[in-house]
Amino acid sequence: MDLKQAAADVTAVDDFEAVFRDHFGPVYRFIARRVGQALADDLAAEVFATAYRRRTAYRPERGSLRSWLYGIAANVVRGHWRDEQRFLEFDARTARELIGPSPSAQFAEAADERVIAATLAPRIAAGLAALSREQREVVLLHAWADLSHEEIATALRIKPGTARSRLSRARAALRKQLGEFDFDEWTFREQDHA
Repeated sequence: MDLKQAAADVTAVDDFEAVFRDHFGPVYRFIARRVGQALADDLAAEVFATAYRRRTAYRPERGSLRSWLYGIAANVVRGHWRDEQRFLEFDARTARELIGPSPSAQFAEAADERVIAATLAPRIAAGLAALSREQREVVLLHAWADLSHEEIATALRIKPGTARSRLSRARAALRKQLGEFDFDEWTFREQDHA
């Protein structure tokens, strides 16, 4: 498919239905793994509403439709976490004013880590939480959305070399944290205790 046809497939209203049918499931699953199923429907719908509104801005020469959609998904999830962070900070401030200082103030500071930890096994969550936000985004786009380095770069609007470097550093940090972790299977390797 040539680039003009790819752009036409996204900008034509009738053809956008096919884009939705083909990509909603994988985008939904990516979001659900980041924020849980309870929020995934709304956030995935927001991704496609945003994509539909911005469909004329899609440029196939910059990257695949898939990476464009995952870039929007990453931004929607990031926006959700920012909103949640603001709400939690407001809630913590309000609670302190009503009942005095509370140890739950730290709770508001770790919204990103809490969301991830709530959906992943504790050891993996601890490893992911120790990564920088940029490293975590690259790892999750690679592992959960199965994006290539180039697609990650397009989705996050960074250079492919930066995506490769972040992924390499994130894997090294996770390896140090997690020990016998299989990055291809996204599971812990069985250890022989004989």
